[in-house]
Amino acid sequence: MQQNCAATETPEVDIPALHAKYLKERDKRLRSDGQNQYLQAEDGFEEFYEGDPHLPVEPRDAIVDEIDVVVLGGGFAGLIAAHRLRQAGVEEFRIIELGGDFGGVWYWNRYPGIQIDSDSYSYLPLIEETGFMPKEKYSRGDECYEHAQRIGKHFGLYEKALFHTLIRSLEWDESISRWQIKTNRGDEIRARFIIMCQGPYNRPKLPGIPGIKDFKGHTFHTARWDYEYTGGTLHGGLDKIADKRIAVIGTGSTGVQVIPHLAAGAKHLTVFQRTPSYIYERNNAPTDPEWVKSLEPGWREARQRNFHNSGFAFYKPGEPDIICDGWTEVARNLAAKLNETNGWAAIADPVEFARLKEIEDYRSMQRLRNRVDEIVKDPETAEKLKPYYRNMCKRPVFSDEFLPTFNRPNVTLVDVAESKGVERITEKGIIAGGVEYEVDCIVFASGFEITTSLDRQFAIRPFAGRNGESLYDKWGNGFRTLHGAMTHGFPNHFATGFVQGGVTASVTRMYEQQADHIAYIVSTALERGITHIEPTAEAEENWVQTVRAKGYDNSLFTSECTPGYYNSEGEKNGRGFLGDPFWGGFYTFELLLQAWRDSGDLEGMEIRND
Repeated sequence: MQQNCAATETPEVDIPALHAKYLKERDKRLRSDGQNQYLQAEDGFEEFYEGDPHLPVEPRDAIVDEIDVVVLGGGFAGLIAAHRLRQAGVEEFRIIELGGDFGGVWYWNRYPGIQIDSDSYSYLPLIEETGFMPKEKYSRGDECYEHAQRIGKHFGLYEKALFHTLIRSLEWDESISRWQIKTNRGDEIRARFIIMCQGPYNRPKLPGIPGIKDFKGHTFHTARWDYEYTGGTLHGGLDKIADKRIAVIGTGSTGVQVIPHLAAGAKHLTVFQRTPSYIYERNNAPTDPEWVKSLEPGWREARQRNFHNSGFAFYKPGEPDIICDGWTEVARNLAAKLNETNGWAAIADPVEFARLKEIEDYRSMQRLRNRVDEIVKDPETAEKLKPYYRNMCKRPVFSDEFLPTFNRPNVTLVDVAESKGVERITEKGIIAGGVEYEVDCIVFASGFEITTSLDRQFAIRPFAGRNGESLYDKWGNGFRTLHGAMTHGFPNHFATGFVQGGVTASVTRMYEQQADHIAYIVSTALERGITHIEPTAEAEENWVQTVRAKGYDNSLFTSECTPGYYNSEGEKNGRGFLGDPFWGGFYTFELLLQAWRDSGDLEGMEIRND
């Protein structure tokens, strides 16, 4: 809703002392194995990746088909891409999705307490097109899933979908100018074009803790929640674990949401934490119907731009913060300070602007540490729950229930920072700090493979373009594309997500920008009888150099961050979770793409009409 909120009151801080503390806390957690600390499905945990606890897999015959376009993924990215294809007049397409329905991350993740952590009105896609308005500022997981279904029904996309289907291999066949697709259901599909829409949260990850296969109790990953074991629903009420000792590993955004519900239901809950999260107030509120009535066309675009400015640019003089939450706090406070001092000239000096922003960063983070002391009664537990790193080193987390949970007598917090994680899992439980904690069930709240190798993340083997070249080899030392969408040597192949395009605060707005561009190229190619389209090597190289020229060196900041997926677990040459973006500005990039499309000549493309 529209909010013109004031700056948050924050304490004075000793920045040099805190900086030293941040580095010391980072060093505790750095591991030499980086991304390799996580297990893969092939390590004996296939059920964490391919099993579906929500819907049974309906038997069907294998499909042999030839089609214009295949969209890989039925989450919001895939739904947006399919909608844009239809808007562009493309009808011969299929959506291939591993889940049993649309939704992507919102289909798989149905753990208790699941809720988005950013502004619903900016995040949920196609809300104006479907006539939907979120019930609350921060939508619950079931509303997000229902909205994916709404999009599928509203635009007639169910008839285009193959559910419970996993892509096994993708190979370009030069002789017919098509992609040969094989799936786990025995399908053999030949597609003129491929659009990759797997999203960044498509593959759960498991910590490679010694003895993880030895445990004799029950285990599951939060992305495959087992309500048969816990009882309850995603709104809580876990009534089957009243006699159970539960352990949860992980205190990131998912762990923070599930822990209050596990604590309320379990006989005892033991929380194993390597790195605490900053816990912002959620202060969720129902959508105001009077505000909805006041909205005029263009309101959502203006809201998304405002959100973008808080994180990827800066508020302009006099621009209000209409999002008004933890994501925007530092930018909001800095804008207020510049208003007070008439210091807006500082935004013209990147060094001075960064210095002023850093001050507000340190002050806001201290406010959140002070909040822990205000809520958690035991001083020792409170100290363990205090994060020591810069804002945006890890994903901000929002909860009004998490911190009070540690005042419950049936909850134990075990900090495993000194050992850089849990030491071992045994037949009976978990060892940390030399102590064995016997439990009946282990819940892994360990997130997704966001910055592990692309080979691991996509798990498509082979993934081969022209002359059998592997996409993983092509992008192994950095992305190489034109506009983040297409790459030389991989004809008729399109990427979405964090590659080499624009980035903004609302990830679904990024998907919309990408889908507009891809749908234009696909529809234009089909209209003109183009059978083979890809960037020239020269155009690709020019874009790589453009991205580098517009690049923003954030390496010092990320290197000083605590390990996590935002900085590839502290690996020196790890893949950033934002890919290799065009830092010239999201909306500048949009104008660049629009100008390219308006020219109509497909500049920089190698084209064949077989």
